[in-house]
Amino acid sequence: MMKRMEPRSKKIKKIGILGFGKEGQSAYRFLKKNGAFRNAEFWILSSDKKTEIPAGAFAKLGDAYLENLAQGRFDIIVRSPGVKYHAPEIQAAKKGGAVITSSTKLFFAYARRKTKNIIGVTGTKGKGTTATLIAKILTRAGKKVFLAGNIGVPAVDLIPKLTDSAWVVLELSSFQLADLTESPHIAVALMTTSEHLDWHKNTADYRNAKANIVKCQTAHDFAVLARDYAASAAYARLTKARVFMFSRRPLPTFTPQNSGGRAPVANGTFVENGNFYFSAGKRKEKICATNILQIPGEHNWENAGAAITVAKILHIPNGIIKKTLSNFKGLAHRLEFVAEKNGVRYYNDSYATTPETSIAAITAFKEPKILILGGSSKGSDFTKLGKIISKSKNVKAIIGIGAEWPRIKARIRNPRIQLVEGCKNMESIVRVAAEVAEPGDAVLLSPACASFGMFKNYDDRGEQFKTAVKNLKEDPKKGRIPVWHRR
Repeated sequence: MMKRMEPRSKKIKKIGILGFGKEGQSAYRFLKKNGAFRNAEFWILSSDKKTEIPAGAFAKLGDAYLENLAQGRFDIIVRSPGVKYHAPEIQAAKKGGAVITSSTKLFFAYARRKTKNIIGVTGTKGKGTTATLIAKILTRAGKKVFLAGNIGVPAVDLIPKLTDSAWVVLELSSFQLADLTESPHIAVALMTTSEHLDWHKNTADYRNAKANIVKCQTAHDFAVLARDYAASAAYARLTKARVFMFSRRPLPTFTPQNSGGRAPVANGTFVENGNFYFSAGKRKEKICATNILQIPGEHNWENAGAAITVAKILHIPNGIIKKTLSNFKGLAHRLEFVAEKNGVRYYNDSYATTPETSIAAITAFKEPKILILGGSSKGSDFTKLGKIISKSKNVKAIIGIGAEWPRIKARIRNPRIQLVEGCKNMESIVRVAAEVAEPGDAVLLSPACASFGMFKNYDDRGEQFKTAVKNLKEDPKKGRIPVWHRR
């Protein structure tokens, strides 16, 4: 039974934890231990009716969990990333005097009392890979490093462990950045296009949220930006920090709007003749060859370039950078090699929940490919994905799944590509992919969509794919695709 909504005392602060996943739970634990909120009344507000409520806390669960926010009932509301910042109930509560915060804002507010060494990484794709690479380079260089945010542990959990010499690398999503009013010492903005249009008002709102990673920087900070993408490169006009770029191609000279009339610069990391180079002003130095990377695809040159740039800003020796890059095998669900069965190689890219990430995966492989595409909606535009697939000479077949598959299918204009439909679970998806594939082919799960519907989340989707692949018999008899699958 839901406990009463009235506060026990007008003097007691009332705190609402909005969403009670990992970050919500982390914020609750942190605030409960904070002396300033010792006597506060805590409320857990969640759409999940099965949420476990800590002893002593109050709760409002279910579809109406946002009710009463606008009635001045809470002094502080801690928003979890999945809860829309622009939700009318939250904005009404804000107008009514409630302080709207989040785990990310709590982290910046309290962590900066202990260390200024915060590196934030955002972008439409590559955040996890880049953040992990940076953390590994810094660790190999002998620094005390914590990896958190949208990857690893919730950032707030780190606060008690921080010292002035510690470094924190945060992977930051647009959800976490949407209302952030502080920026990290080193801000990294990877490729920024459009995503999560089911959460954001529009593409501009999404990109503006990402831009918060640089907006509050000072002249003592650094911004590391993707030169090859207009939206990311434009963040140079929004920051007071010193700007560095990274690119798959040689860096042209450019003059950021905040350069104050200084001469054009070409600071950052770029690729030339199969090598990574770093330049600062007139100085140019070779770092290492691109082919030392064990993670496939030229898009990973951008992730490596961003990590190299951060390392050079921090004066880390090239030998350490090179050794870290050459030893890094990638992250789970990001172009993860699963197994080779009957001469066919299987790759798990379940984390690819946007058309842009799937395009990068598709273009990373030159061998013939069988694609697994589709899922639930994020409001994406599949026009470019359809064009890339239609023009491809090595996409042999596509297994279409989920609610978004019809929209993707409508964009594909290549009768040579075999389209397969009707698979109801991951076991049948992988079985059909194995029937279609021939030795030398690659089977690529890179859905371009969210996972909900058939799967709990992208992690569940990827794990089911890996299990199904590993359960394939090593030498099955190749058969024809069942008639009910053909289109």
